[in-house]
Amino acid sequence: MNPLKTKLTLLPLLALLLTSAISFSQEGHVSINQDQNIAVLLDLKKEMNKNEHDSDRYKIQIYSGNRSAAQNAKADFNQSFSEWNPTIEYETPNFKIWAGNFSTRLEADRALKKIKKKFPSAFIFKPKKEKK
Repeated sequence: MNPLKTKLTLLPLLALLLTSAISFSQEGHVSINQDQNIAVLLDLKKEMNKNEHDSDRYKIQIYSGNRSAAQNAKADFNQSFSEWNPTIEYETPNFKIWAGNFSTRLEADRALKKIKKKFPSAFIFKPKKEKK
């Protein structure tokens, strides 16, 4: 084989190896700019969520019964009242749908008045404190 032809064949290979080595050795710097109030809001939300199951809060029970009917009631409630987040709770032997997290009885009464139009058996209660 001709030495010139060999050199011309190896030259593109050598160029390819050098460019690939250079391209993988790049470094980058990322900086994130965010409003300082975001951290404050996140801390406030954590504090509020910590007290969600506190016995000083009021909730409204929408439904109590079997699992499939509870899931249907939850979906129906979500469509009608998107401002209060419903949750499914299990207390032997029933599945219960609880909605809202009201800090005052007056706030809960106002919500109950609206909810009773669609769910007549709904009522206000205070959940028991969770044991830790």
